[in-house]
Amino acid sequence: MTFKTSNTNNKKSRLESTHPFQFNCSLGVSCFTKCCQDINIVLTPYDVLRIKNGLAISSDEFLDRYTLIIPKENLLIPIVVLHMNETDKKCPFVTDTGCSIYSDRPWPCRMYPLDMNNDGTYRLITNDSHCLGLKEESTKIISSWLEGQEIDPYEEMNEYLSSLTIQLQSNKLGINNPKIQQMVIMALYNLDKFREFVFTSTFLDRLDVDPERIEIIKRDDYELLVFAFDWLKFGLFGKKVFWVKEKPKTE
Repeated sequence: MTFKTSNTNNKKSRLESTHPFQFNCSLGVSCFTKCCQDINIVLTPYDVLRIKNGLAISSDEFLDRYTLIIPKENLLIPIVVLHMNETDKKCPFVTDTGCSIYSDRPWPCRMYPLDMNNDGTYRLITNDSHCLGLKEESTKIISSWLEGQEIDPYEEMNEYLSSLTIQLQSNKLGINNPKIQQMVIMALYNLDKFREFVFTSTFLDRLDVDPERIEIIKRDDYELLVFAFDWLKFGLFGKKVFWVKEKPKTE
């Protein structure tokens, strides 16, 4: 569904970025935060990175306290969802006055009430009977609105993730080795542990990595996640992003 610039919704499933739509979400809207209850919020690796850093907690603590990791049969990358409160099924970060992690809110929350189609267009995922914000007299252009939602770094990281999942699907890699599955989860969702693995194991003794890049990933989680995507492509598909160091010749 989509919005006209009036208060009437019309059915349309593909909206260009130049399309105007009518929407406003604020404390004055009577359904404010109801969309944060009894829903599944799937988290990307970048979502986890942003939220755990915003909370100033470790990856381990965030994953243990706030997520459910749902394995997918014969697939390496699980579904990681935000764990809703047991009592009221609300997001653990929503309050009466809004989102307590607003500056680091996940990609689905930034996109709402929109979602992306596979062809790069957009669609509405709700209507004005469920989201009264669609009746608010505030007209926006999709591209400008998304810019205000600071969606670009999320989209960039989603491209990295998509390139990995597409290759997994096209190569039909159904790997059931628990150790490999654990390594994939660590690299994508537990960056603190992945950094420890890179710098305390024989990782850098075995792979030839640019020294400048090594220094960057010591302190930059964003670049470390990009590094993790590259490492998985190297390990799973043999992509030439790293080189195995030659063993020193012995007499």
